[in-house]
Amino acid sequence: MAFSEFLCNILKNKRQEILRLKSIDSRHALEKKLQSAPSARNFSEALRRPGSFRVIAEMKRVSPSRGVLSKDYHPARLACAYAAGGAAAISVLTDGPFFGGDASHLEETRGVVALPLLRKDFILDDIQVVESRALGADAVLLIVAALTPGELRRLLQTTWSLGMEALVEVHDAAEVRQAVDVGAKVLGINNRDLNTFKIDLHLSAELAAELPGWTVRVSESGIAQKSDMERLARAGYDAFLVGERLVTHQDPAALLKEWLS
Repeated sequence: MAFSEFLCNILKNKRQEILRLKSIDSRHALEKKLQSAPSARNFSEALRRPGSFRVIAEMKRVSPSRGVLSKDYHPARLACAYAAGGAAAISVLTDGPFFGGDASHLEETRGVVALPLLRKDFILDDIQVVESRALGADAVLLIVAALTPGELRRLLQTTWSLGMEALVEVHDAAEVRQAVDVGAKVLGINNRDLNTFKIDLHLSAELAAELPGWTVRVSESGIAQKSDMERLARAGYDAFLVGERLVTHQDPAALLKEWLS
């Protein structure tokens, strides 16, 4: 896939971060932290629990398309609000330069809620998966468009070997097939085009028939109201990743409770 200049810059910056993570000192620190990391929680089970809609509530300070979403951004406080509202899991955006995140936000969140945590970042290398587990993540995001089939397969194996799961993100039927071919168990349809940042909520409905019944099916981006989830649930989706609508709401806990009632 040919990425836009903006996406290319993100990936270029991420590769520089990876080089720093692979330094001897960083590796040693990660290995030590990994030994004391809390046990992984079951991400996919949370997305299929009985009851109302399963929402992966996302924590995100900045959006490339909308700018700063929250000027008063407190990860621990927001995580507690999501948990109080009934979220099934929490997605923590940790990219700093482009999304205003930080790896410490993951640790902060792990310290205050018992929900499974997804590390949402641009994961390109095994060392990032190890870092995610060391920070307390229970799952990582793997974007098919950013990886070769071989890289995707290797990163999945590393993720599973550490007791975590992966939300494997796709945007078209060909990417769905790539994900299924390497054994992805949790598939996320991103309704947002990563190059243009335009959102088409109909994409999830269109691709629903491509998703095997044995997978956990997640619709991501553009979900702004309960009726969106109702429509997508009828199409076969198990869970919904919601970020901007919650982050920008004055009372995200109340909004989640309203949706899940």
